[in-house]
Amino acid sequence: MRIAVLTVSDTRHAANDTSGDYLAAALTDAGHQLHERAILADDRYLLRALVSQWIADPACQVILMTGGTGFTGRDSTPEAIEPLLDKTMPGFGELFRALSYKDIGTSALQSRAFAGLANGTIVVALPGSTGACRLAWTEILQHQLDASTRPCNLAELRTRFLER
Repeated sequence: MRIAVLTVSDTRHAANDTSGDYLAAALTDAGHQLHERAILADDRYLLRALVSQWIADPACQVILMTGGTGFTGRDSTPEAIEPLLDKTMPGFGELFRALSYKDIGTSALQSRAFAGLANGTIVVALPGSTGACRLAWTEILQHQLDASTRPCNLAELRTRFLER
């Protein structure tokens, strides 16, 4: 699949974006293509503009975002992106928080990680920590972005959505 990676942060840049680095390496190691990569400040209008471009681009099949999903400061990824979704996937956030609880205990409840579908593009928002990105990739995303995962997977879901 062709996957875009967006880091949402007021402090990250190319030299210290370990979460974006991890996601880009993990997806290419799994045989996917890095469609595009960007780092944006946590500004809901900048986020909405770039993600809207990727959603409208038929070559972009998946968008992985890291950062801006907490409760503090300028965290605004859910507010910026959820209005763009055609369908939400509540189970993603629920599963991520359940898995995260094993690592960080009750602090997992502060994660507003989410996923959904927009114009046939799978959109996933993860916390900004590299550990959270690794957990989401190894426990959920690498399997769900693999068309051979049974009984169902996100790769097939995307195809079915586009056929409607």
